[in-house]
Amino acid sequence: MGAWAVQRSRWAVLVVCAALLGCGKSEVELGKGGSVVQGSAGPNGAQGATDKLVSCTAPVAVVSLMENPGGYVGLGRGGLPDSPLPLVRVLMQQSGCFRIVDRHSGLRATEREQELKERGVLRGDDTTVQKGRGLVAQYTLVPSLSFSERDAGRQIGGLLARIPVLDLFAGAAEQVKFKEAQVVLLLTDNETTEQLAAATGAARSTDLGLGGLAFGKGGGLGGLGWSNTNEGKVIASAFLDAHNRLVGEVQRLVAKPLPPPVPSRAASAPRASG
Repeated sequence: MGAWAVQRSRWAVLVVCAALLGCGKSEVELGKGGSVVQGSAGPNGAQGATDKLVSCTAPVAVVSLMENPGGYVGLGRGGLPDSPLPLVRVLMQQSGCFRIVDRHSGLRATEREQELKERGVLRGDDTTVQKGRGLVAQYTLVPSLSFSERDAGRQIGGLLARIPVLDLFAGAAEQVKFKEAQVVLLLTDNETTEQLAAATGAARSTDLGLGGLAFGKGGGLGGLGWSNTNEGKVIASAFLDAHNRLVGEVQRLVAKPLPPPVPSRAASAPRASG
């Protein structure tokens, strides 16, 4: 190989390497990708929530979250949870747009406590397990998920394999993964059964593993690689995107009559006398 051919090969390698490294960054942006749900929420508001979360100044109604009766595509496999409901509940409580009532495991535990009390197993305590104290869910929220994963590595690898010099990178290109999640949130008024709001959310992430990238026989970057994007992170980002869109609709609703706020230690702490 002549000097000019060698120089041209080196430039081609540098160009492709730069492109691959640029794609190797795994990022998630709202609408195209998103950020991970994080932090906590309680009577005094959200703590440590992502700055991308859209919130309300005051709740508009009491809401219960129900499982999608049709199930969720893509969940329950590959280490993913069976349901996104806990994730959505965190988002809903962090936003402060709703008071949330439990109609799942928490409710079943309450019913169990009531049974034990009626059987005389529990001591008399007027602070818990009393009939007629549960809050009415004024709205119901149902999440839906359509998750898909598209592998474009074979097409890209096949294309590079046909190009001189660039065929060295065909193995790396075959590790390209595109992951996408699309979700829907549906909000229904329990009094009228009217669907009040609907919002879609989407997230997309691109990962590029460079395990197949090598320079010459020495394999200068042969051990360098990026792990595949976590599908759970993409799904969480899609629900964050849908939640933010839903809040925009919820903020236009007239608030329903709400129960008194939950007492909190910060709100009920006695003032120091002086």
